[in-house]
Amino acid sequence: MTDAPKPLSKFATFGTAGMGGVMGWWIVHPFNTLAVRMSLASASGEKVPGMLPFTQQLVKKEGVGSLYKGIGAGTLRQIFYASSRFGLFEVFRDKIAEKRGGEVDFITRLVAGSVSGGCAALISCPAEVSLVRMSNDSALPINERRNYKNVFDAFVRTAKEDGPLAFWRGSTPFCTRCVIVGCFQVATYDQFKQFFSKNLNIEKNGVGNIALSANVASLIYSFITMPLETAKNRMAFQKALPSGELPYPSTMATLRSVAAKEGVRCLWNGYLPYFGRCGGHTVSMFIFVEQLRALYRKNI
Repeated sequence: MTDAPKPLSKFATFGTAGMGGVMGWWIVHPFNTLAVRMSLASASGEKVPGMLPFTQQLVKKEGVGSLYKGIGAGTLRQIFYASSRFGLFEVFRDKIAEKRGGEVDFITRLVAGSVSGGCAALISCPAEVSLVRMSNDSALPINERRNYKNVFDAFVRTAKEDGPLAFWRGSTPFCTRCVIVGCFQVATYDQFKQFFSKNLNIEKNGVGNIALSANVASLIYSFITMPLETAKNRMAFQKALPSGELPYPSTMATLRSVAAKEGVRCLWNGYLPYFGRCGGHTVSMFIFVEQLRALYRKNI
């Protein structure tokens, strides 16, 4: 019987979660850029091609560097989102288990994942708005571009030009998406890990099982949350009309407007790169987090 892993301090728990999230994001950031650009391109009335031809057009027009626009905001988002989401998940999970006499079951993980996901979304919303704006700025007509210099410039100018509340435009679909991801990603990931380990006779915590389970879980939750991602992107990127009204005032209004004017399928525009982002980040993040924690336990 192997010894239980050495418990981590709160600092190590949150720190490794944040570092793993950042390292995973550096790998999948181009997928996020493509997902945002494809989703918002349909909002402007463009006919959006498949992911590969869209990528080729983008690189030819703006260069390879365009795929990494907004990476500073994406990194900052992960520092807040990944660290708080996975750090809080473990804190909430353990507190609930403590109240239930040490029992950790599916319902416990479901509740912990939902609450931690919603809290992390609220904390990281300003970075998320900056990420969306920076990722798609070059797609606007030249006279409408914001031309942010970096993520800090985006923060300052957004607060100055649109007001602090602009950082939470799109927070409802973003938080809803994160709550759903907390449910489906955590619960299905754990379930698939157990299922594949038992039925494929592979090591439960091995890299292969982590990758396979994370990808299947990502396929499910990315499909379910894509409409909310589309709504969040449009609400975060929108500009007020001459009358002062916002074209997308709420999550449901955005979903209804897109479905009515562009068709229901447009809610899934950019799904393939979005899945690439979800699956790639889930796999790489879990692997990085486990390796970082193993390294920490070995050397501390």
